[in-house]
Amino acid sequence: MIIFDCNGVLVDSEPIAAAVAAEEFTRVGIPLTPELVLRFFFGRRPADMIAMVETAGNCKLPPSFAGRLTAATVARLRADLRPVPHAAYALTWLRGPKCVASSSTPDRIRASLETGGLARFFDYVFSAADVPNGKPAPDLFLHAAGRMGVEPRDCIVVEDSPAGVSAAKAAGMNAIGFVGGSHAHGELGGALIAAGARTIVADLRHLKGTVVALRGW
Repeated sequence: MIIFDCNGVLVDSEPIAAAVAAEEFTRVGIPLTPELVLRFFFGRRPADMIAMVETAGNCKLPPSFAGRLTAATVARLRADLRPVPHAAYALTWLRGPKCVASSSTPDRIRASLETGGLARFFDYVFSAADVPNGKPAPDLFLHAAGRMGVEPRDCIVVEDSPAGVSAAKAAGMNAIGFVGGSHAHGELGGALIAAGARTIVADLRHLKGTVVALRGW
């Protein structure tokens, strides 16, 4: 089974989400830039990001903050989101079971896949909101494998964040690191390998061949 992260792998959403998060935190008196959001919260679920900000700032955000952040992010995604280049091509030619397992909220995952024109490829979508611990803990990937009836060792995860790759490794799954999103920087590939990725892909047109090769390793 192939398990896809959503943000930055299937849809080019990371810069959009980081910009919205920076705006919303700044609006409540915590000045953050999109660059800081990506640096410290890349691959994390929103609830964990909020908890980390509260701990670092020794503050408590308004109870409505999480809902406002989700609504603002979904609105911006529906207006501006584009799929990662060649995502539909890769999903068309990859045979066998596949699903999405994302740190995002269910609303954001649904908006991303629908706006990116990719929802038709997935019957199963899993959110880290449904498990006790988000990435880099293995909970989400183990939950997806359990629901799909597949052994973890038979799963390949496609991830663009070190936190996601670490989660896949902790779950006993092989990970492919993806560096083709617009947010990717020159050091990302090395960080993904250091986190446990078996190999790196920069173009989703090469994903099928990489999956075939990885299954034969």
